[in-house]
Order: sequence, then structure tokens, then C-alpha cells
Amino acid sequence: MINIGDDIYAADELSFANGKSYNTGFLPSCAVVTSVIDGNSKETKIDFGTGCELPNGNVLGGILIFNSVKDTDLATKTVLLSMENFSFNAVQIEGGATIVRNRSNTAGNPNSEINFSFKGIWPNDIVRNIEGNRTREWIEGYGSGDWGDNVILINGESNFTTANNKVLNKKITIPLRREWSCRFIVSGTLEVVFEGLNYSLDFGNGSCDSKGILTKPDGTSEEIALIRFRR
Repeated sequence: MINIGDDIYAADELSFANGKSYNTGFLPSCAVVTSVIDGNSKETKIDFGTGCELPNGNVLGGILIFNSVKDTDLATKTVLLSMENFSFNAVQIEGGATIVRNRSNTAGNPNSEINFSFKGIWPNDIVRNIEGNRTREWIEGYGSGDWGDNVILINGESNFTTANNKVLNKKITIPLRREWSCRFIVSGTLEVVFEGLNYSLDFGNGSCDSKGILTKPDGTSEEIALIRFRR
């Protein structure tokens, strides 16, 4: 949800700056995007109807709402994410996020700093909560007009709370490298702590493959298959 909004606003900024039309190519035709400008405010809605399948196979329903100021030329812009009757693969989602978009960080790259808090409600009334933060830094391909050459570095940490109040913590210890030309994260390390047990997942050395190395609490490691996705 956050990535969708971040990409749409990046496309708006590029279109404004370069006078060209940019499209991430991620949203299918069943997702209807509308924007309304009221004074200095802009509201963008993405309506997925009663069920709209993304290229990665996930089915979204309801509406995502993004609110910000109208000026696309600001050095820093805050985008607020909310939702109406939103669902992800039949799980009802409530909550929201704040996305602070910076046109240029200290390295000269666009980046987004995100704080989020969501609640998932399953059809059997089981509830899960997740909250945390994430940073997405666009290190390659920005403004080229070809989304296939984009490279994003992802940092952040989140806590996932189960129905019986057990907490799973996920923390990125080495930035995850996401290349649009590959369906897998190609490098970086994610650490997971659950009930005092520590796991570590190494996504590799930069090669585009489905392999990762999972290190278990006892120190043993094994190669696992990564989930592929189109983003």
C-alpha cells in the first residue's frame, strides 16, 4: 500500500519536472485513480472496487486515499495515507501511514521516510497488528523514463503483534536492494526476533535469483527459496 502511493507521487513529481508522462505500470486497469485539487491541497484516491488483482497476484478491494499539498516542486512533502473499506486478499485492513518524501537526501537521491500502523482483521475475526518505520531510497534510475532500471534501497524496523499478544520484531540490518528488473530482493539482511529466538535472512550478493540463506537460532544455516513479486 505504501509502495503504491510512493510510486504514484514520484511519477507526479517527474511528470511535473520533465513535462513527460510517467507510469509505474504496476496498477492494472481495474484500479481507478482520481485526483482532486482544492486550493493548495491534493487528494488522490485509488479505487480497487470489490476486488482488483495486481500483477503479483494479490487482490485488493476498497479505496486507498493519499492527501498532500498540491505543490509538486517542494523539497520535502508529507503524504498522509488512509483507507475506506480496504482489504488485502480478503483481510480487512485499518490504519494509516505518514510518508515524508524528500526530493534529495544527503547523497543527492530521492527518498521517503515512512511511519505506519495497520490492523488486519481476518474473516474469522482474528486480529493482527503491525507498526513500524521504513525508508526507501531511490539510488538508480530516477527520471530516466524507464522504470525497469530503478533500484531502491530499503531500511526499517517493524513489530507484528499476534492475537495472543506475542510480538515478532523484524529489523533490516543491511539495506535491502530492490531492482525493478528482478522479481527478488537481490541483497541485504533481515533479522527476525520471536519469543527470544533470533533468525537472520541474507538475500544474497546482488545476483537476481530466488535463493536466500536463513540462519537459525542454533547457528545452523540453510538455503531457502524466496517469494517472488513484481515491484
